[in-house]
Amino acid sequence: MFDWEARVSDLPRKAVTRTARLAALPLGIAGRATLGLGKRIGGRSAEAVTAELQQATADQLFKVLGELKGGAMKFGQVLSVFEAALPEEVAGPYRAALTKLQDAAPPMPAASVHTALAQRLGKDWRANFRSFEDRPAAAASIGQVHRAVWQDGRSVAVKVQYPGAGEALLSDLGQLSRVAWLVGPLIPGLDIKPLITELRSRVSEELDYALEAQAQRVHAEEFLTDPDITVPAVVAQGDQVLVTEWLDGTPLAEVIARGSQVERDRAGHLLARFLFAGPARTGLLHADPHPGNFRLLKDDGPAQGWRLGVLDFGTVDRLPGGLPAPIGDSLRMALAGDAVGVLEMLRGEGFVKPSIELDPDAVLDYLLPMIEPAAVDEFHFTRSWMRSQAARIADPRSPAYNLGKQLNLPPDYLLIHRVTLSTIGVLCQLGAQAPFRAEMRDWLPGFAEASGRSAGNGSGNGTAGGKTAGKTASKTASKTKGESA
Repeated sequence: MFDWEARVSDLPRKAVTRTARLAALPLGIAGRATLGLGKRIGGRSAEAVTAELQQATADQLFKVLGELKGGAMKFGQVLSVFEAALPEEVAGPYRAALTKLQDAAPPMPAASVHTALAQRLGKDWRANFRSFEDRPAAAASIGQVHRAVWQDGRSVAVKVQYPGAGEALLSDLGQLSRVAWLVGPLIPGLDIKPLITELRSRVSEELDYALEAQAQRVHAEEFLTDPDITVPAVVAQGDQVLVTEWLDGTPLAEVIARGSQVERDRAGHLLARFLFAGPARTGLLHADPHPGNFRLLKDDGPAQGWRLGVLDFGTVDRLPGGLPAPIGDSLRMALAGDAVGVLEMLRGEGFVKPSIELDPDAVLDYLLPMIEPAAVDEFHFTRSWMRSQAARIADPRSPAYNLGKQLNLPPDYLLIHRVTLSTIGVLCQLGAQAPFRAEMRDWLPGFAEASGRSAGNGSGNGTAGGKTAGKTASKTASKTKGESA
C-alpha cells in the first residue's frame, strides 16, 4: 500500500480512524434523541423536535461520509440520489453537501499517482501520453480521474484506483450496516440494510477495471452512432487503471443546481431512455445512476439534438434479455385495473411469499400512486411528488405502510429496484417533465403487449433495440477481459 500520510487533504485513512468516525455516529444520535425526549417533556411539539433531530443527524452523517472515501463515500453517493425524498427542512440545508458527494472528493497526491501508474503500466508509462495533468479532474469513492492526451492525440480520461480501496470499501460498508438505522429518520420508506448488503456483494466487481472496461466497450459499440446517447470508447486498460476517451459536457449536478427547464427536460428524457433502452440494447443495466456519472452534451441547435453522455460502468447488472418481462406485464395490468392479475404476477415472481395473504385491490391501491409516471404521456417529476410517495409508505397510520411491510424484494430484482428508484430520484432532482411512458412502451418487455407492441417491436429506436438486445454483450463477453496499456 502506498504512503498517503503526506497527502494534501490529510484524510483519515487508517482502519481504526475510519471505524472510529463511523462508530461515533450512533453515539451522536443517541445523545440527540435523549435531548429530544427532554424537549418534548418540556412542552416542545413532537413535529418540531423530530425536524430538529433530523437536521442534526443529517449534519453529522453527511459530514462523516464526505470526509471518508471507500465504502463511506460510495454509500454517500448512492444515498445522495434520494435527496429528493428528504423533507424540505432537512434537504434544504444539506442539499449542497449531498450533491457534492456525487462528483468530488479530495485527491491523492501526484507522487502517489505517478507511483501507481509506474507499477501498473510500467516505468515508461509516460510514453503512452503526449501530456498528463497531475491535478485530478474528478475524485470519487474508489478512484480518481486525470485528464491527459493519448499518444495518438486523443483527449483521454485516466482512471486510477486508490491503493487499498477494496479494504476500505468492505470495512466501511461493514460499519455502515451497523448504523443503517440512522438513515431511517432521514429518508422515509428507504430500507438501508439491503442497499448496503447489495453494495458489499458487488465490491469485487467494482474494483475490477477489466470488467468495467468490458461493460463500457459493449455500451460504446452499441451507442456508437446513436443520436441521443454517447458512451466514451475504451482506449486501454491495465491493472487498476482504465483509459477512456474524454467526455466534455455539463455535469448533471450542474443542471440540477442551475439548469434551465429546457435543459432539465432534455436531460430527464434521455436519462429515462437510457434506463430502459440500455438493458434492451446491450443486455446490461448501468447500476450507478448518480448525477456525477452523466453529462448533458449541448450544441447550438435545438434541445432535441442534445445528447446524454454516460460514464462509469464499474457496476452493471447482467440482463441478457433486457429488463424482466414481468415488470412490464405487471405495470400494464396495474394500469388496466387488473388487481388479481397483478397480485398473481407479484406472487409468481416472489414479491409476495406463499404464506402471505393480501387483498388484490389493496395491492393495486398501493401501487397506482407510485406508477403514475407510466400512466400519462408526460409526467412532471418533482421533489414534492417523491416526498409524498416516501411519506405515504413510511407513515405507520397509512394502509400503504402495513402492506409494504408484507412485500418481499427477490434477490434478482434488488439491483433493478435500486437503479429504478435512483433514476427516479435524479429525475425528481432535475424537476424534469419527461415522456416516461413512451420510453417504457418502446423498450420495456411486456408493457406494450396490449397494443400489440412489445419492447423492440415499437416505433423508432424500439425496433433496433429488440434486434440487438444482448447481442453485443455476448459478443464482447467472448473477448479477453482487458487489453494492456
